[in-house]
Amino acid sequence: MKFGVVVFPGSNCDRDMYDALTHDMHQEVIMLWHKDKDLSRFNTEDCIILPGGFSFGDYLRCGAIARFSPMMQSVIEFANAGGKVLGVCNGFQILCESGLLPGVLLRNANQHFVSKNVYIGDQEDNVFKIPVAHGEGRYYADEKTLDELEANGQVIFRYCDENGKINAAANPNGSIRSIAGICNKKRNVVGMMPHPERACSIILGNTDGIAIIKNLLMAEQLVSQ
Repeated sequence: MKFGVVVFPGSNCDRDMYDALTHDMHQEVIMLWHKDKDLSRFNTEDCIILPGGFSFGDYLRCGAIARFSPMMQSVIEFANAGGKVLGVCNGFQILCESGLLPGVLLRNANQHFVSKNVYIGDQEDNVFKIPVAHGEGRYYADEKTLDELEANGQVIFRYCDENGKINAAANPNGSIRSIAGICNKKRNVVGMMPHPERACSIILGNTDGIAIIKNLLMAEQLVSQ
Protein backbone atom coordinates (compact mmCIF):
# COMPACT_ATOMS: atom_id res chain seq x y z
CA MET A 1 0.00 0.00 0.00
CA LYS A 2 1.26 3.44 -0.96
CA PHE A 3 0.18 6.84 0.30
CA GLY A 4 0.09 10.04 -1.71
CA VAL A 5 -0.01 13.33 0.21
CA VAL A 6 -1.26 16.30 -1.81
CA VAL A 7 0.51 19.62 -1.16
CA PHE A 8 -1.41 22.85 -1.82
CA PRO A 9 -0.08 26.40 -1.39
CA GLY A 10 -0.76 26.99 2.30
CA SER A 11 -0.69 23.35 3.38
CA ASN A 12 1.14 23.15 6.71
CA CYS A 13 0.41 19.62 7.88
CA ASP A 14 1.69 17.79 4.82
CA ARG A 15 5.07 17.08 6.44
CA ASP A 16 3.39 16.08 9.70
CA MET A 17 1.45 13.48 7.73
CA TYR A 18 4.56 12.39 5.82
CA ASP A 19 6.56 11.94 9.02
CA ALA A 20 3.79 10.03 10.78
CA LEU A 21 3.35 7.61 7.89
CA THR A 22 7.02 7.10 7.07
CA HIS A 23 8.74 7.24 10.46
CA ASP A 24 6.02 6.12 12.87
CA MET A 25 4.14 3.69 10.61
CA HIS A 26 6.90 2.73 8.14
CA GLN A 27 4.84 3.23 5.00
CA GLU A 28 5.77 4.39 1.50
CA VAL A 29 4.70 7.99 0.89
CA ILE A 30 4.83 10.08 -2.27
CA MET A 31 4.34 13.85 -2.07
CA LEU A 32 2.02 15.21 -4.78
CA TRP A 33 2.07 18.86 -5.92
CA HIS A 34 -1.40 20.31 -6.50
CA LYS A 35 -0.62 21.45 -10.07
CA ASP A 36 0.28 17.94 -11.17
CA LYS A 37 -2.30 15.44 -12.39
CA ASP A 38 -0.56 12.08 -12.55
CA LEU A 39 -1.83 9.37 -10.17
CA SER A 40 -0.73 6.48 -12.40
CA ARG A 41 1.60 5.19 -9.66
CA PHE A 42 -1.41 4.49 -7.45
CA ASN A 43 -4.08 1.81 -7.61
CA THR A 44 -7.36 1.51 -5.73
CA GLU A 45 -5.63 -0.30 -2.84
CA ASP A 46 -3.56 2.83 -2.21
CA CYS A 47 -4.63 6.01 -0.44
CA ILE A 48 -4.49 9.70 -1.34
CA ILE A 49 -4.45 12.10 1.61
CA LEU A 50 -5.47 15.75 1.63
CA PRO A 51 -3.66 17.23 4.66
CA GLY A 52 -4.52 20.07 6.99
CA GLY A 53 -3.50 23.68 6.64
CA PHE A 54 -4.80 26.79 4.93
CA SER A 55 -4.88 25.97 1.23
CA PHE A 56 -4.75 29.17 -0.85
CA GLY A 57 -4.97 31.17 2.38
CA ASP A 58 -8.56 30.02 3.01
CA TYR A 59 -9.78 32.75 0.67
CA LEU A 60 -13.49 32.62 -0.24
CA ARG A 61 -14.30 29.54 1.86
CA CYS A 62 -11.88 26.98 3.26
CA GLY A 63 -11.08 24.55 0.45
CA ALA A 64 -13.12 26.43 -2.15
CA ILE A 65 -10.12 27.25 -4.36
CA ALA A 66 -8.15 24.06 -3.73
CA ARG A 67 -10.97 21.97 -5.16
CA PHE A 68 -10.13 23.39 -8.62
CA SER A 69 -6.46 22.33 -8.52
CA PRO A 70 -5.52 19.93 -11.34
CA MET A 71 -4.58 17.23 -8.83
CA MET A 72 -8.04 17.41 -7.25
CA GLN A 73 -9.66 16.49 -10.55
CA SER A 74 -7.50 13.36 -10.57
CA VAL A 75 -8.33 12.69 -6.91
CA ILE A 76 -12.04 12.88 -7.71
CA GLU A 77 -11.59 10.37 -10.55
CA PHE A 78 -9.48 8.16 -8.25
CA ALA A 79 -12.19 8.20 -5.58
CA ASN A 80 -14.98 7.53 -8.06
CA ALA A 81 -13.01 4.47 -9.25
CA GLY A 82 -12.92 3.13 -5.69
CA GLY A 83 -9.55 4.46 -4.48
CA LYS A 84 -9.14 5.42 -0.84
CA VAL A 85 -9.09 9.12 0.00
CA LEU A 86 -8.63 10.70 3.43
CA GLY A 87 -9.08 14.40 4.12
CA VAL A 88 -7.91 15.82 7.45
CA CYS A 89 -9.02 19.27 8.67
CA ASN A 90 -8.51 21.48 5.60
CA GLY A 91 -8.58 18.25 3.61
CA PHE A 92 -12.06 17.53 4.98
CA GLN A 93 -13.14 21.01 3.90
CA ILE A 94 -11.77 20.37 0.40
CA LEU A 95 -13.62 17.05 0.16
CA CYS A 96 -16.90 18.78 1.00
CA GLU A 97 -16.22 21.63 -1.44
CA SER A 98 -15.41 19.12 -4.19
CA GLY A 99 -18.63 17.17 -3.64
CA LEU A 100 -16.88 13.95 -2.62
CA LEU A 101 -18.52 14.32 0.80
CA PRO A 102 -21.82 16.02 1.71
CA GLY A 103 -22.20 19.04 3.96
CA VAL A 104 -19.97 21.99 4.78
CA LEU A 105 -17.59 23.14 7.51
CA LEU A 106 -18.62 26.46 9.07
CA ARG A 107 -16.89 28.82 11.47
CA ASN A 108 -16.62 27.47 14.98
CA ALA A 109 -19.62 28.32 17.12
CA ASN A 110 -17.46 30.36 19.51
CA GLN A 111 -15.95 32.28 16.56
CA HIS A 112 -12.44 31.44 17.80
CA PHE A 113 -9.66 29.24 16.46
CA VAL A 114 -9.50 26.08 18.59
CA SER A 115 -6.23 24.21 19.16
CA LYS A 116 -6.25 21.48 21.81
CA ASN A 117 -6.61 17.78 22.46
CA VAL A 118 -10.15 16.43 22.24
CA TYR A 119 -11.75 13.02 22.45
CA ILE A 120 -13.58 11.34 19.60
CA GLY A 121 -15.52 8.09 19.55
CA ASP A 122 -15.91 5.71 16.64
CA GLN A 123 -18.72 3.36 15.65
CA GLU A 124 -17.31 0.58 17.84
CA ASP A 125 -17.33 2.84 20.92
CA ASN A 126 -13.55 3.18 20.93
CA VAL A 127 -12.39 6.53 22.30
CA PHE A 128 -9.30 8.35 21.02
CA LYS A 129 -7.49 11.47 22.20
CA ILE A 130 -6.64 13.48 19.09
CA PRO A 131 -5.62 17.14 18.59
CA VAL A 132 -7.78 19.64 16.73
CA ALA A 133 -6.59 22.91 15.22
CA HIS A 134 -9.17 24.82 13.20
CA GLY A 135 -11.27 27.94 12.97
CA GLU A 136 -13.90 26.52 10.62
CA GLY A 137 -14.58 22.99 11.81
CA ARG A 138 -18.29 23.10 12.61
CA TYR A 139 -19.85 20.39 10.45
CA TYR A 140 -23.25 21.27 9.05
CA ALA A 141 -25.75 19.64 6.69
CA ASP A 142 -29.50 19.81 6.30
CA GLU A 143 -31.68 17.42 8.29
CA LYS A 144 -32.36 15.14 5.33
CA THR A 145 -28.64 14.72 4.65
CA LEU A 146 -27.90 14.18 8.34
CA ASP A 147 -30.58 11.52 8.60
CA GLU A 148 -29.17 9.77 5.52
CA LEU A 149 -25.67 9.84 7.00
CA GLU A 150 -26.98 8.32 10.22
CA ALA A 151 -29.06 5.67 8.45
CA ASN A 152 -26.14 4.62 6.23
CA GLY A 153 -23.62 4.49 9.08
CA GLN A 154 -21.58 7.27 7.50
CA VAL A 155 -20.92 9.19 10.72
CA ILE A 156 -17.68 7.54 11.74
CA PHE A 157 -16.43 9.90 14.48
CA ARG A 158 -18.19 12.06 17.06
CA TYR A 159 -16.78 14.40 19.67
CA CYS A 160 -17.16 12.94 23.15
CA ASP A 161 -15.60 13.05 26.59
CA GLU A 162 -12.86 10.69 27.75
CA ASN A 163 -15.49 8.13 28.74
CA GLY A 164 -17.18 8.21 25.34
CA LYS A 165 -20.17 10.29 26.46
CA ILE A 166 -21.44 12.73 23.83
CA ASN A 167 -22.30 16.14 25.23
CA ALA A 168 -22.03 19.83 24.35
CA ALA A 169 -19.06 20.39 26.64
CA ALA A 170 -17.00 17.85 24.67
CA ASN A 171 -17.81 19.46 21.30
CA PRO A 172 -15.02 21.97 20.50
CA ASN A 173 -16.69 23.76 17.60
CA GLY A 174 -20.48 23.31 17.84
CA SER A 175 -20.53 20.70 15.11
CA ILE A 176 -24.07 19.49 14.49
CA ARG A 177 -24.82 16.14 16.14
CA SER A 178 -21.23 16.27 17.46
CA ILE A 179 -19.94 15.04 14.09
CA ALA A 180 -16.15 14.93 13.85
CA GLY A 181 -15.80 12.73 10.76
CA ILE A 182 -17.86 11.14 8.00
CA CYS A 183 -17.44 8.89 4.98
CA ASN A 184 -19.17 8.55 1.63
CA LYS A 185 -21.70 5.82 0.84
CA LYS A 186 -19.03 3.59 -0.70
CA ARG A 187 -16.90 4.09 2.45
CA ASN A 188 -13.72 4.78 0.49
CA VAL A 189 -13.67 8.55 1.11
CA VAL A 190 -13.24 9.80 4.69
CA GLY A 191 -13.11 13.32 6.07
CA MET A 192 -12.33 14.28 9.66
CA MET A 193 -11.45 17.51 11.46
CA PRO A 194 -9.12 16.11 14.18
CA HIS A 195 -5.48 15.43 13.25
CA PRO A 196 -4.51 11.74 13.71
CA GLU A 197 -1.05 12.43 12.26
CA ARG A 198 -0.30 14.56 15.33
CA ALA A 199 -0.93 11.61 17.63
CA CYS A 200 1.40 8.98 16.21
CA SER A 201 4.58 9.40 18.22
CA ILE A 202 5.63 7.77 21.47
CA ILE A 203 7.88 10.78 22.05
CA LEU A 204 4.80 13.02 22.05
CA GLY A 205 3.04 10.70 24.49
CA ASN A 206 0.11 9.80 22.26
CA THR A 207 -0.22 7.13 19.56
CA ASP A 208 -4.02 7.06 19.26
CA GLY A 209 -3.68 8.44 15.74
CA ILE A 210 -1.95 5.26 14.57
CA ALA A 211 -4.99 3.21 15.53
CA ILE A 212 -7.26 5.59 13.63
CA ILE A 213 -5.20 5.44 10.44
CA LYS A 214 -4.95 1.66 10.66
CA ASN A 215 -8.68 1.22 11.22
CA LEU A 216 -9.64 3.59 8.43
CA LEU A 217 -7.22 2.73 5.68
CA MET A 218 -4.92 -0.20 6.08
CA ALA A 219 -5.21 -3.96 5.76
CA GLU A 220 -4.16 -5.52 9.05
CA GLN A 221 -1.35 -7.56 7.53
CA LEU A 222 0.31 -4.41 6.17
CA VAL A 223 0.65 -2.60 9.43
CA SER A 224 3.34 -4.40 11.36
CA GLN A 225 5.20 -1.99 13.65
